[in-house]
Amino acid sequence: MTARSVAAGLVLLLTVACTATPPRTQPAATTTGGSPVCAGPQGNPPPETPTTIDVVEQAYFCILANYYGGATLDTRALLTAGFAAFIRELNRGGRDLPEATMPALTGDRHADWAAFETVYRRVTGRLPDDVGLQSRLAAATLQAIVTGLGDDHARWTHGAKRPPDSYDGDQYGVGLRANVGPQVSADPGTALPPLFVTAVLGGPAKDAGLRPGDVIESINGSAPFVDGQVTPAAVAALYPRYPETRAVRLQILRQETGRRRTVTLKPGLFQPDPATLQVVTTKLLRDDIAYVRLSGFAPDVADRTLRAISRMRTGHTLTGLVLDLRGNGGGSPGEVNRLLGAFAHGKVTAYQCAASLSTGDGACDPMRTDDSVTLLGLPLVVLTDRGCASACEHFSSAVKDLHLGRLVGTRTPGAVSGPAQPYLLGDNTTLTFPSTHHLAPGREVVDRVGVAPDHHVPLTPGDAAAGRDPALDEALNLLHK
Repeated sequence: MTARSVAAGLVLLLTVACTATPPRTQPAATTTGGSPVCAGPQGNPPPETPTTIDVVEQAYFCILANYYGGATLDTRALLTAGFAAFIRELNRGGRDLPEATMPALTGDRHADWAAFETVYRRVTGRLPDDVGLQSRLAAATLQAIVTGLGDDHARWTHGAKRPPDSYDGDQYGVGLRANVGPQVSADPGTALPPLFVTAVLGGPAKDAGLRPGDVIESINGSAPFVDGQVTPAAVAALYPRYPETRAVRLQILRQETGRRRTVTLKPGLFQPDPATLQVVTTKLLRDDIAYVRLSGFAPDVADRTLRAISRMRTGHTLTGLVLDLRGNGGGSPGEVNRLLGAFAHGKVTAYQCAASLSTGDGACDPMRTDDSVTLLGLPLVVLTDRGCASACEHFSSAVKDLHLGRLVGTRTPGAVSGPAQPYLLGDNTTLTFPSTHHLAPGREVVDRVGVAPDHHVPLTPGDAAAGRDPALDEALNLLHK
């Protein structure tokens, strides 16, 4: 498989991670009770059009009608967040107006929207008839409403652009991964100092001679941690997205030599090492332990994993399996259930629950192991970290609750609110969010909490610099006891 074809698979994986079920096929928008609603996209949407207050209204009522907990939302908080963002965008352009005053809200969802819209239109009606300006104001408002949900699987996708001259397999950025990922803003309290490079993918970071274990002491002059608390805006600069082009200036400490230096990395396209693009990586350890690393739960990943283990069994008597899920961003719940079927049958792996006004969680549908899979009959150790999110946490929590194996590494991030569904808005942008809420097999909440390992074994800068893997070492020790 080429780097380009693997990269295409990763693009599909990212889509699956946010969309657990096929897109719906209804028209893009209809109305019910006088309020605009939304439906799933059909194929590739047409080009985006400017965002308007009508699109914001559509998104607002789409959330109320379809979002998990939509019936229990205090929409006054969402509208307040949206109005605050609207004011910030006005101020940014030096266009504040006396009429830009938040209307009184009563808690009546339709009446509050009407009041909000009235003020919004009154203010924007006094602004220049500039499509770009009007669209920026509406976009800021809509983004704030979605962000106000506080849901790690809710997002508004708009303005996505592909770098010119890019090909399948190309990546954009500065070419490194650190022990604190780009999602830190969702839960900054989970990040622990120091910030250090865990992998050099290529591009600017490789050209600058960075190595795993290099400690990042400052980013564009800002400390990544202050009094032990992460600075999300600083860390986010390590993960630019096109068309962000601002150079990133890093002060680096190489601990083994004590040398400090400053490097400047300009984001751009680069071809990463093909090995970093592999979804499934396997090897035989100590002649009797199967090691499988999964970068995501992409389509067919369970069968690929099982075939790889079967090949390693040829000519060897396996005594255990290490599944390395560190950095696994999630994917298909169906693949999770299929892979779990290799370790147990007849088990509930998770619950997807609707909202209830009285109890918070209403009716719950169980997800179950795929019992058509042949049991492996191997002792299992799973490696986890803060990058094991979404479907990866579904897998990890099931392993722990069902006593299928042991978890080694660090706590997962708690980014598993529920499988997200896509909805097409009137400007041909996409709104995604979950319609049900995920609970682990023991009915505990994992979202925002994470799954704790049975054996806490963090990676240090010294480990990364020396190429040591203490979590894998612990896994092998457990399997040989």
